[in-house]
Amino acid sequence: MPAPVGRDLEKTRKQLVEWFGGLLPEAKDIEIGELTGPGATGFSSDTLIFDLKTTEDGGPVSRALVARIQPNGFQVFPEYDLPAQYGIMKALAETDVAVPKMLWEEWTGDVIGDAFYVMERIVGQTPADNPPYTAEGFLKEMSLADQSTLWRGYIESLAAIHRLDPFELGLGGLAMPELGATPIEQELRYYENFYRWAYPEGGHPVVEPSLRWLNANRPPMPDRIGLSWGDSRIGNMIFDGTKCVAVIDWEMARLGDPVMDLAWGFFTGRYHSEGTGSPPIPGFASREESIALYEELVGHPAEHLEYYEILAGMRFSVILIRLAKQFKHYGVMPEDVNFEVDNPVSNLHRLQLQEIGVL
Repeated sequence: MPAPVGRDLEKTRKQLVEWFGGLLPEAKDIEIGELTGPGATGFSSDTLIFDLKTTEDGGPVSRALVARIQPNGFQVFPEYDLPAQYGIMKALAETDVAVPKMLWEEWTGDVIGDAFYVMERIVGQTPADNPPYTAEGFLKEMSLADQSTLWRGYIESLAAIHRLDPFELGLGGLAMPELGATPIEQELRYYENFYRWAYPEGGHPVVEPSLRWLNANRPPMPDRIGLSWGDSRIGNMIFDGTKCVAVIDWEMARLGDPVMDLAWGFFTGRYHSEGTGSPPIPGFASREESIALYEELVGHPAEHLEYYEILAGMRFSVILIRLAKQFKHYGVMPEDVNFEVDNPVSNLHRLQLQEIGVL
């Protein structure tokens, strides 16, 4: 994604220099290099990547940093709880889950006009969304053995998240009791509200029948409420070779059945292959092998997986509605293109619904 739309980057750079001067009173010669965006992935928030250089204790110090900023333009999600994301990663830093170190936060908006937090920048590579990692890039070019190792690391990362007790980590506030009595009721109500907000014209030919089926076939309350990463795909992981060195982007995190994450990974993987017309990564484990490994690592069966895959298709389709409108708002896409309905994600979700006899 390009640098944040409408933000004066030179002004922001100067504001950050002044802010760091107050945070680091012993530091001298504070410099911030060029502010850039994250490139080929990520559309939901403003993200700035930069280097901070100072002189401290008589010697040069260089910090590689990332700032996540509260969106102030045509945002994708109905609300954006930046402090919650910061809190999740701050809590996970005390666990086996690899996350960037959270460094500073500024919630008043007085510094650059919007709330933001700053974290360390992790060096590595991220499988791209555009062009999809199944079509080109470092992952496609890896050996079969390395692809297999990387995919295993993805499943291991999911399992590490799902073995945690979110209440012990102080993350109980992620629940949404105002939306329903159970986590799945809350999730469905959230996305129904999201859909009505994103598509007030109504009548979406895929999302509406999907919501009806999902509400009518809700699984029972899971035996254990866990932390669901939410946007649980390899495109939100940073790799050093085949090793995952950071799990990022927690804006969709929830409390609920963690199997939702495995299902989201399967659906987004299917989208990046079948949905984009590219062959799957050949070294990745099969669906059956992935499920078996996941179940072994978390210690319980991945129940209701097929239901959660339909849920993933619905959620992603709703997000694409809003992304389509964002693209049109910023002139990236013509107004007369019906991308809200006719897009690779919704078309794949349509196929899902056909496979279970809903359409």
